[in-house]
Amino acid sequence: MSAADVLNAGRIGRPHGLDGSFHVTRPRAALLVLGGSVRIAGAWREVVRRAGTDDRPVLRVDAIADRAAVQALRGEDLLVARSAAPPLQPGEYWAEDLQGCDVVAVDGRTLGRVERLRALPSCEVLEVGELLIPMVGDAVRSVDVAGRRIVVDTVFLGVGDGDPCGQRS
Repeated sequence: MSAADVLNAGRIGRPHGLDGSFHVTRPRAALLVLGGSVRIAGAWREVVRRAGTDDRPVLRVDAIADRAAVQALRGEDLLVARSAAPPLQPGEYWAEDLQGCDVVAVDGRTLGRVERLRALPSCEVLEVGELLIPMVGDAVRSVDVAGRRIVVDTVFLGVGDGDPCGQRS
């Protein structure tokens, strides 16, 4: 299975109790389901316990039986097969699909490439070099995942011709 076939569902955090359960850091709750499969350090494991909340899930997977095993795997990514992911709603994207997309202004100027999608308290933003582009309709005009292209409104962002209020100097 290639990197394009999996999605990152979080990372193994600190142990929770003595039975091999652990906290998940950077969780994507929709991907962490009881009975689902996660790949940890190259091996597929079944989720046999799902507790906590969507923001702070606690998991236990088969073949990880104690705190020492969790500690040995702490920081490892939890990967889920893309085919097992729930369908996305219109206007939703997996962060992995946006990474590497070219970001262009409405007028066609290239601004750079998406380095990553970062979650901030108010919204998610695209990191394009030092530019942070909020994933809101006023800033992002279109996303073409297949074409690897995102069109943004530089005037709204305050990085284009004119200021963010639309008044030209």
